[in-house]
Amino acid sequence: MTRAELLRKLRAARDPGYREFHAALVPNVPKETILGVRVPALRRLAADFAKNAAPGELERFLDDLPHRFFEENQIHMFVVSAIRDPAECLERLERFLPFVDNWAVCDGKTPKALLRDERLFRERIRAWLKSDRPYVVRFGIVTLMTWWLDERFDARVLREVAAVKGTRFSDAAPARDRYYVRMAAAWFFATALARRWDEALPWVAGNRLEPWVRAKTIQKARESFRVTPAQKEELRRLGRGDGKRD
Repeated sequence: MTRAELLRKLRAARDPGYREFHAALVPNVPKETILGVRVPALRRLAADFAKNAAPGELERFLDDLPHRFFEENQIHMFVVSAIRDPAECLERLERFLPFVDNWAVCDGKTPKALLRDERLFRERIRAWLKSDRPYVVRFGIVTLMTWWLDERFDARVLREVAAVKGTRFSDAAPARDRYYVRMAAAWFFATALARRWDEALPWVAGNRLEPWVRAKTIQKARESFRVTPAQKEELRRLGRGDGKRD
């Protein structure tokens, strides 16, 4: 498969109704760059391209940045996430992350291959959290949420994500992109409450989070089916201000 054939297949898979729907979900992405291809089709095309690309075509596609279409960015991230060699995967990921400009390309694509060297992976996540690019930071937060709230849990991840409020973004980063970073932090802490209640609760109860992030964390956790009714009641009191802990 050539890159031209990939693009033809993307165009053939377009769904005008889905394009309208999805464009509303990623308002910071120019609508003219969105073809309207559903995620399952994108996953299939990414796998097909990675497996059957003509010699040199896959490498040229990964090297040719930035891409024109939103779906090409999705394909790019799916392909990189499936690379099995940790060193190659990390190199390709690091080269692409600065071009990620929306939550849809950012989320749900953490490469498993990088877990083969957890020490290096954690070092890179810490660097991503300090980036001045909002979606690099968001990728780091979502990665910690995905892999470091269960058997790999380390209480330091809570402190690292809470510290994101001090990240210095470039002047070019619009408020909307900063919103997606704060939302990722709230998503992280709401998930931490569901999985690591005892460790995560002090960050909410002690007002150790940015106020907006704290309020959104409480809201999202109270909406979660993984948080018990008793826990939701405690969060309700904290949100109202009458359950504050030291």
